[in-house]
Amino acid sequence: MEELIIGISALAIGVLGTWIIYGKLLKTQSHKIIHDAENKAEVLKKDKILQAKEKFLELKAEHEKEITARNSKVVASENRQKQREATLNQRQDEFAKKKKEVDAIRLNLDSQLEIVEKKSDELSKLRSQQVEQLEAISGLTAEEAKAQIIESLKAEAKTEAMSYVNDIMDEAKINATKESKRIVLQTIQRVATENAIENSVTIFHIDSDEIKGRIIGREGRNIRAIEAATGVEIIVDDTPEAIVLSAFDPMRREIARLALHQLVTDGRIHPARIEEVVNKVRKQVEEEMIETGKRTTIDLGIHGLHPELIKLVGKMKYRSSYGQNLLQHSRETANLCAVMASELGLNPKKAKRAGLLHDIGKVSDEEPELPHAILGMKLAEKYKEKPDICNAIGAHHDEVEMTTMIAPIIQVCDAISGARPGARREVVDSYIKRLKDLETLALDYPGVLKTYAIQAGRELRVIVGSEKVSDKDAETLSYDIAKKIQTEMTYPGQVKITVIRETRAINYAK
Repeated sequence: MEELIIGISALAIGVLGTWIIYGKLLKTQSHKIIHDAENKAEVLKKDKILQAKEKFLELKAEHEKEITARNSKVVASENRQKQREATLNQRQDEFAKKKKEVDAIRLNLDSQLEIVEKKSDELSKLRSQQVEQLEAISGLTAEEAKAQIIESLKAEAKTEAMSYVNDIMDEAKINATKESKRIVLQTIQRVATENAIENSVTIFHIDSDEIKGRIIGREGRNIRAIEAATGVEIIVDDTPEAIVLSAFDPMRREIARLALHQLVTDGRIHPARIEEVVNKVRKQVEEEMIETGKRTTIDLGIHGLHPELIKLVGKMKYRSSYGQNLLQHSRETANLCAVMASELGLNPKKAKRAGLLHDIGKVSDEEPELPHAILGMKLAEKYKEKPDICNAIGAHHDEVEMTTMIAPIIQVCDAISGARPGARREVVDSYIKRLKDLETLALDYPGVLKTYAIQAGRELRVIVGSEKVSDKDAETLSYDIAKKIQTEMTYPGQVKITVIRETRAINYAK
């Protein structure tokens, strides 16, 4: 038993020694690991510090570059500012010098004017003394002497004038026929072709002549429906791939052209479809008028116009004045007015506004019997334009008295725009007025719904309501209109009056 205890004790001592040795080894290894970790951490720390220093140096270099660039921009800006200040100072010096020169010239002129006034007074006194001396010598007053001289000159002038008149009459009788033919031929060469093409005819191009038959329709019903809906004469002849739209009103021709384009593109051409398309196109044209008016006011820098005035401005696009497009004329007049007002030290915005609106009376449907200047002035007053602008509009043809400085500018610039070579042709405007008078004359009769002057004024088509006018009344109406045209209007050739009475029965399948 003692031996067992001794053996166990020896074993325990051995195990304990082993654990002590193992503990020392572990402690040595742990110190080594800690030392290695500390070395690695120190190396990593040094690497990170180096990277941070490199990044700092890069950021510092970029920052210095940015500061340098900003400093250079600031220096350049300061240089420019100094240069501008130097230029401004130089201009101020020049202005001061010129002002001194002007003051000196003004003083000189004042002194010269005083001298001239003194000399003028002296001359007046001398003249009165001479007249008194002449009256005393002749025994006649100045008025009596003047009357005698005038009477003697009248007698001599009458005698010489009668001889000149007789000579001119004899020469005129000899050359009248030849000269009249030359004038007529020259007038036709200069005016007729250009005006007819530009002001009363639009060419509608088609892809093939097959479409002409579809536009005409069975027994001509389609072409009659188009003419009745638009008021435009459709001329379908042998011209290849073209149809002629004839009317003196450019808006009607544009509506007819757009409607035909939609009908031909769609392919469905019949009277009901024609009326639908024409009404739709008419609305589109009205919208385009408003858009044109807005664009015009924006281009000219005119603000605050009433919507109705904007619509009238857009309507000018489809109106010509003596062959000159009214919108282009008004824009040109507005720009001229602004330039002239600026030169005279007046308000250019007011002048431009009045220049644009000066002819709005030409496109209004209200009170057509009034002169367009008076009508334009009333429209401007109606839509709250300022009194000086209204006066400028009304006075640009001397219908009312000018009360502002803008009014004569509008009158002058209107004349400048219209007097350019080739800008206007008075013959065309009188021709268009005759066609409008034809239509207005027939509208005065009861039962008349629409009137259209076509074929260059050689035919007047009158559309009447079937419930108000009978077939017999239509014949009487045609005769009465023809007689009234003969007595009240002047026109070349003859005018054919066609009264159209149409009955329609409309029902709906539900």
